[in-house]
Amino acid sequence: MREHFLLDPAVRFLNHGSFGACPAEVFDELQRWQRELERNPVAFLGRRSGELLAQARTVLADTMGAHADDLAWVPNATTGVNTVARSLRLQPGDEVLGTDHEYGACVATWQQVCARAGAHYRELALPLPFEPAEVLPRVLAAIGPRTRVLFLSHITSTTALVLPVAELCAAARARGITTVIDGAHAPGQIDLDLAAIGADFYTGNCHKWLCAPKGAAFLHVRPEHQAEIEAPVVSWGHVADGLGGHTGLDAYTGRTRLERRLQWQGTRDLAAFLSVPAAIAFQRRHGWAAWRQRCHEAACATRARVLAATGLPLPSPDAAHGQMVIIPVKLPAALDADGLRRWLQETHRIEVPVTQHAGQVFVRLSVQAYNQPDELDALVSALLQMPGADAPARQSRSGQP
Repeated sequence: MREHFLLDPAVRFLNHGSFGACPAEVFDELQRWQRELERNPVAFLGRRSGELLAQARTVLADTMGAHADDLAWVPNATTGVNTVARSLRLQPGDEVLGTDHEYGACVATWQQVCARAGAHYRELALPLPFEPAEVLPRVLAAIGPRTRVLFLSHITSTTALVLPVAELCAAARARGITTVIDGAHAPGQIDLDLAAIGADFYTGNCHKWLCAPKGAAFLHVRPEHQAEIEAPVVSWGHVADGLGGHTGLDAYTGRTRLERRLQWQGTRDLAAFLSVPAAIAFQRRHGWAAWRQRCHEAACATRARVLAATGLPLPSPDAAHGQMVIIPVKLPAALDADGLRRWLQETHRIEVPVTQHAGQVFVRLSVQAYNQPDELDALVSALLQMPGADAPARQSRSGQP
């Protein structure tokens, strides 16, 4: 699969999770849409964009167990979380409950929103080693009389854990609690059925594991909540909505209230959204479900090799991960976490994040279909040869994927 991507062959790219990577043919589709726009920007944006965006949204919805009218395009999952957080009418004393594994930028969003409303954002600790069966009872035990919102990652960023969000959403709904799910890493990495998950609000990136161009994401809103949503940018959709949606602007403001609030955010490049169907088609044509399983197995096997050599404990079961895993490391005195990241990048040409959680340091390994066995071997070898570290007992080679 390597030849289908535009990645620098001199870099061992084991960090698909941060920003994704786009296949060459999907990137060509992005540029085709950009050139199409420039042929007649007024016709494209003013008369055609609404239908084009709706068509692309329908393709996305069909892959995710959703109705197209319940989806809106956003540039990234962080924008999706911000849109929801700033739309909810929190009251003084209300509580938003998350876990200590949530993405830092979204935590900052909730903290600011809560501070302005006189509400409170509280983090529930999910300790490592991670036990998936303990998540639901821990969350339920943490819900209090003032809990109004449950905010969870579907796949956590720092620790790469897949949380049981469908069970959590069902339990929260039974208690009258609104659920907001940050699915930044989920589309394309695991199977998604948004109807089955049942979140009130779910946002996910298409530019990570779905391999779409950068700046393509979605917000899914259950129909009963769509009247609550307000866009971060007030534009022509608000005018159209106030006049019943019939102003001659429908081509780019949309047909539904959700579209009119979120679709038109001023002039912007829509090509990434319109290229999502090409990314979906690419993965279907290449049998992506089988690649996902291969990559999951390779990631877990790579972690097992490191732990076998270092004797460090397993922080989470293999079943708690998709194509990303966390590998615990014991830093020598000569390195801190960022120093290890820079040493891997500068000395070994390995692009991989080094994360920290609850006082522990991890290498977060992403394995995508373009990765080769020798790249995983190089990571194992490097981690067992950190400057100042004790010599490992043994090393092994992978043969994966």
